[in-house]
Amino acid sequence: MALVTAHHRFARISATKVRAFVNLIRGKTTAEGLNLLRYVPNRGARMLEKVLRSAMANAEEKGARNVDRLRIVEARVDNGPMVKRVQPRARGMAFLIRKRQSHIHVAVEAPEVN
Repeated sequence: MALVTAHHRFARISATKVRAFVNLIRGKTTAEGLNLLRYVPNRGARMLEKVLRSAMANAEEKGARNVDRLRIVEARVDNGPMVKRVQPRARGMAFLIRKRQSHIHVAVEAPEVN
């Protein structure tokens, strides 16, 4: 089976908050990845879990048999566009507030059978 991917583009969370969880699941099976993410109490882990479940569903739709044994080949988070806002401060100054977005990518593949 070829690579099957899922993406969450323009996720309203900064990439650095999700990147730690991506590093946690990369290279593991999908069942292990879901188990690791299930008990992490962070919003970024919930978003990554949804993308992983989507990749599993996409693989099942393409004909993969045991989706729990799929290997997470690629998992990465890229920076998305920043929405910039101005916050007024004292003495006529203005501070820039950056509302960061990210793109979450997950790719799974069936393990090689020898």
